[in-house]
Amino acid sequence: KLNFTRNFISKYPHMITLDRIDYALLRLLRKNARLPNKDLAEKVGIAQSTALERVRRMREDKILLGYHAEIAPEAIGVGLQAMVSVRLAKHSRALLDGFHQHLLSLPEVLACYHVAGADDFLAHVGVRDSEHLRNFTLTALTERDEVAHIETRLIFEFQRNVELPVRSDAPA
Repeated sequence: KLNFTRNFISKYPHMITLDRIDYALLRLLRKNARLPNKDLAEKVGIAQSTALERVRRMREDKILLGYHAEIAPEAIGVGLQAMVSVRLAKHSRALLDGFHQHLLSLPEVLACYHVAGADDFLAHVGVRDSEHLRNFTLTALTERDEVAHIETRLIFEFQRNVELPVRSDAPA
């Protein structure tokens, strides 16, 4: 247990140093990354310069990894979304890394998850329609030698949770 704790702290030192103000800033930014610094500071009850410095530090410490726009799928021609489970025939670091890079190179792939269990990857895909989904799964997945099995689940509704997942020991 001690080795795990040491490894965790060395890999994620920022998780030890976040205080309640950092968590408050993160919660607000998770809900609205475009919130002006003035409003951010006011809502947390700190000076604007303090808010600016803390957000800068969290970016530098790789706690804040980026800011993203939520785009209406229909506006960019995505009429159908699905989760595609992929099971590989063989498992080696080279095959896993290569397939992962292949998934990330496909414009239809909105998100990619390397998972444990019966399947190796979950790909969240966005396509025009069912014909596009069929062609995508056949061409981009089942025609590849390393793919043993795929299973596709249609997504009827998707909504991102804007709440910050909290560790049980995180400051309130």
